[in-house]
Amino acid sequence: MADYFLDARVREGKGARTAVRVGDAAWTYREVQSMANRLSHALRDREIDFEDRVLMLLPDGIEFVATWFGILKSGAVFCMGNPLVTQDDFEYLLGYTRARAVVAHASTLDRLLPALAKHPRCRVRIIVGADAERCERWEGVLAAASDTTDNADTSSDDYAGWLFTSGTSGKPKGAVHFHHDFPFNTECYAKRVLQLREDDVFLSVSRLFFGYATGTNLMFPFAVGGTAVLFPDKPTPERMFAECEKHKVTVLTNVPAMIRQMLDAPVAAQADLSSVRMCLSAGEALPPDLYARWHSIWPKAEILDGIGSAELFHIYITNYPGESRPGMLGRIVPGYEAKVCGPDGDLMPDGEIGRLWVKGDSAALCYFGDHEKSKATLRGDWVVSADLFRRDAEGFFSYAGRADDMLKVRGVFVSPLEVEDCLATHPAVRECAVIGVDDGSGLVIPKAHIVLRETHRASDALASELQNFVRERLAKYKYPRIVAFAESLPRNDRGKILRRELQ
Repeated sequence: MADYFLDARVREGKGARTAVRVGDAAWTYREVQSMANRLSHALRDREIDFEDRVLMLLPDGIEFVATWFGILKSGAVFCMGNPLVTQDDFEYLLGYTRARAVVAHASTLDRLLPALAKHPRCRVRIIVGADAERCERWEGVLAAASDTTDNADTSSDDYAGWLFTSGTSGKPKGAVHFHHDFPFNTECYAKRVLQLREDDVFLSVSRLFFGYATGTNLMFPFAVGGTAVLFPDKPTPERMFAECEKHKVTVLTNVPAMIRQMLDAPVAAQADLSSVRMCLSAGEALPPDLYARWHSIWPKAEILDGIGSAELFHIYITNYPGESRPGMLGRIVPGYEAKVCGPDGDLMPDGEIGRLWVKGDSAALCYFGDHEKSKATLRGDWVVSADLFRRDAEGFFSYAGRADDMLKVRGVFVSPLEVEDCLATHPAVRECAVIGVDDGSGLVIPKAHIVLRETHRASDALASELQNFVRERLAKYKYPRIVAFAESLPRNDRGKILRRELQ
């Protein structure tokens, strides 16, 4: 992968082209290669070997890019985590991945160091931007390492990386991928469908630790010799407008929640997106009204809605340039097959709802540490999704919801059980149920139905307190946007909550 995505560009004579921009700073392909070589040397000098997992906890920036390529060059396996999550989440990731090394940003230290104290197996600890006890500083590690190296002798069938997906327990599971999986989708989707070019400039709302953005804002630009624009802080509509205008972005990776925020921003009418030739959308289905509003303001920035998954790395059903249909997720990407099936795996007639089955050569080997889930989802060559779809007679697919209770909030799966378990620890809560509701624009937000203990009374102040309670203990995107108080929760004759009766 390091050779396919990076080294080949230098051999092609593109070493002096700008590969990455962060603000006013820029790095060429040759400079990225040099940094990746140094990181690779540093990992091998510290006895990180083939198939050892390296946990990345980094914001978007040149450090992420150089580290990611350095891991691949060393023969190790990348595992990318969200640097903003809680100490408990870090403990889980360290334990689950059994990482031998971690490369993290200084901003994580208050949560990471206590987590590392419980995981001595992770003995190589490299921190960007700070010195810390029993850790090495990233900048010093690179400065001391050689910038020339031979890549590890990995083949296309060696392990390359894990992409995390949420399970029904709310804890992420690692979909284990080989080296060939990522170039396969790049060739089929990025090059054949999107027809990306070396003069393209890429920008993403989603952060690089998500496979969606790892593809569109790292792998795809490097595969065609383009330029990836990165910034480390939280995306806002104003920031996206500014970055697009400053860097003349041509390919914008987006999600429906941010599309709505950009449309609703006071500065939307004055925003200059004239350079954008395509806006990718994924994570959840794009409501048709958002599509229409976007194209009424920025008609040249065509939205291409699609669907992908950690199990298949990236997009496998998409609208094609010039062929977008509002409310539809498009057609199958070349190199993939898809079918809509009933509960027994029987093919459903066109127009009928069923589970989506997908086949392609970027499918994961397994979920690490979850044999039963692997068997249920990865059936031979087919990946059996929990997504419900329809297919029309022309081969266009439309989304019809989830087959389970998982919520998809801002493109990320959220387990209602995880949020309920958190709320249940608050002294005011007797019982609760979390469901997904429409926020008025076709996107899903979590809503908590709360039954209070007799010692507490419902109020707006208590609702805010409960929201903050969750935000302080879980990743911030998981908190309930709406809190409703109830006398009781509807249950069936076996005592289970009837979620379908909650609104």
